[in-house]
Amino acid sequence: MTIEERKYPGELASPRQLHELAEEYRKAANLLLQQGRPGKPLTRAPFRLSAIHAIELYLTALLLHCGHNPNQIRKMQHDLSARTEHALKAGLQLRTKTATHLQSLSQNREYLVTRYGPELAATTSQINRLTATLEEVAAKVTILIALPARTPQQSELAASGDA
Repeated sequence: MTIEERKYPGELASPRQLHELAEEYRKAANLLLQQGRPGKPLTRAPFRLSAIHAIELYLTALLLHCGHNPNQIRKMQHDLSARTEHALKAGLQLRTKTATHLQSLSQNREYLVTRYGPELAATTSQINRLTATLEEVAAKVTILIALPARTPQQSELAASGDA
């Protein structure tokens, strides 16, 4: 098998499979949250990484459910802001505070800071804000994934009120 014939991991995953994976990362994040210690930001890093990854997986599952091309989603890399923008167009309705937080996660590069920047651990978003964002994204994506799939065009029409 040549490199060109190989599929990228996750490229063939269904929206339901990615949603199930997101659920497992959310559950793990909740368990890891209990291991954190007050005044010790690094002890929260495993929770942060799992929570951010779960959010990314939920958004990806929704985009796939709505007909987005897996290769185009992958080109977004870990950009939660881009994923959120597309998810909002696909019908995801988030509180303003949550949508703003998802943008700030990208702008502040929290995914990278959490993975590689222990010296920046104290500059990341508040634990309660990250927890609230994770829970809202999880709940609302879960509802949307249970609905019949829409094409990206149908989602944009519905978001604009023309459908």
